[in-house]
Amino acid sequence: MSPVPVQAPDLGAAAAFVWHTDPDRLAPVARVNRVAVGLLVGVDRARDTLIANTAQFARGLPANNALLWGARGMGKSSLVKAVHGALTVDHPSLKMVEVQREDLPSIGRCLNLLRGVPERFILFCDDLSFGHDDAHYKSLKAVLDGGIEGRPENVVLYATSNRRHLMPRDMIENERSTAISPAEAVEEKVSLSDRFGLWLGFHPCDQDQYLDMIRGYCDAHEVAIDDVTLRAEAIEWQATRGSRSGRVAWQYFTDLAGRRGVRLS
Repeated sequence: MSPVPVQAPDLGAAAAFVWHTDPDRLAPVARVNRVAVGLLVGVDRARDTLIANTAQFARGLPANNALLWGARGMGKSSLVKAVHGALTVDHPSLKMVEVQREDLPSIGRCLNLLRGVPERFILFCDDLSFGHDDAHYKSLKAVLDGGIEGRPENVVLYATSNRRHLMPRDMIENERSTAISPAEAVEEKVSLSDRFGLWLGFHPCDQDQYLDMIRGYCDAHEVAIDDVTLRAEAIEWQATRGSRSGRVAWQYFTDLAGRRGVRLS
């Protein structure tokens, strides 16, 4: 009648895992969906900072948790996956574990499986944000900086979000206007993002960066197209989407590769 004991995961099965609950397990990912770090254009400062921080961590040195925040579609999650992929070449013991926001209450059980093993882990939470009645952030606060056990020495957390404080601005403003102690209520909400040692901001790209992204994809995948045609088609594609970002650049390139009969492996 008691639950089956959690088996120790085979950490050598893959370079990346996904945390699942019911039952608790680390599911290996055979092939991570990522691009080469050299193909990420317009995020040079964030890229260099995150690579340096992750390299320190992979070598067993102290490193900070990182929050990648800002404009949608500008490569926040792509950068995390690309940096991990680049560093696993020299540091095969560097693993990545993706945790869904809905599974944050179980994060302590996940850390218990990772604590004390020789491998080092990037705990990755993509598109992290919290709503008005969402208390999941309290589980994450203890992991980042708190609790008597603390975060394991071999675990660092990287999260991406469109919001710098991980919560809607109106949620914070509402606390200021309705709480009995407004300052205390706001401090309790925004203290979560303060627990990330690195804040890396991502901002909308300009047209030249947008075109450079597409040209980089074309060169990497050997899709032949002249600059005049690429510029005309890419700008038209951007106009029909009503936005310009790294995600839009990849979507145009995917369409272009399909029309040119090039497979993306």
